[in-house]
Amino acid sequence: MKKINLFIIPLVLLALNACSQSHSSDSNNNLSSENTKVFPEAKPNSYWKKILSPEAYEIMVNKGTETPYHNPYWNNHEKGTYVSAATGKPLFTSDAKFESGTGWPSFFKPVDEKSIMIIKDTSYGMVREEVVERSTGLHLGHVFDDGPAPTGKRYCLDSYALKFIPSK
Repeated sequence: MKKINLFIIPLVLLALNACSQSHSSDSNNNLSSENTKVFPEAKPNSYWKKILSPEAYEIMVNKGTETPYHNPYWNNHEKGTYVSAATGKPLFTSDAKFESGTGWPSFFKPVDEKSIMIIKDTSYGMVREEVVERSTGLHLGHVFDDGPAPTGKRYCLDSYALKFIPSK
């Protein structure tokens, strides 16, 4: 009987946890990256599938994530600008990049606050602040309040949502 309980209890907990997970918050369904009323440069997902790499599509459209420490920019120390992989618009610079120890590229401020939008993300049973590109609504990463001065913010982004343009 004890062996059965040890098997059934984790199974029940796993089922309950799976039920609580959601890829998108119900309150944010109107903030889809296909919503042109909210995001002026939004496009159908089929459009993004044609122009983005498979990795960028998974992250930006499906709101996935990449493996920490195994992505293009977590350890990039070159000077330059990080632009959207979808639109090429400048989002962050190397001057605002810092070593967060998380395995993802982290920044303490965007190039322009108007280039991004912060959305409440309640997926996977957590409450976080999602960073999306303001013009398209495409996922870039998350922002946390444990970054360095002067902002105290840590914009923890996915490398595949970005392209790096080195300074000349």
